[in-house]
Amino acid sequence: MGKRYLIDSNAIIDFFKETLPENGIQFLFNIDPIISIITFIEIFANVKAGEKEIRELQNFCSIATVYNVNIEIALVTIELRKKYKIKLPDALIAATALHYRLILITRNISDFNKIAGLKIINPHTI
Repeated sequence: MGKRYLIDSNAIIDFFKETLPENGIQFLFNIDPIISIITFIEIFANVKAGEKEIRELQNFCSIATVYNVNIEIALVTIELRKKYKIKLPDALIAATALHYRLILITRNISDFNKIAGLKIINPHTI
């Protein structure tokens, strides 16, 4: 099996707002869309999204694999919060990536780069 990726909310929002460079856009076009339930919540909680963007996000989520929080992810999240003192949403996203052995796609490298074993790609620098 090839590499698999977990897409963070900022990468999705940047994609739909067309602020990603061409390489980042092409990269996201060519992977299976996988997100955390936290990312799902974050992208729809964006009060600045217009009707067109909401429709595009709904279409994206209808084809994406959305991983829910289970007890294994919750336990990893607890350990990440204790060890790294990171925000709960970031800990849940990182725990999801670690649990499913996914590479995290995010622009917020500094939120995640201290987490041991977590692989990260910034779609703005591909």
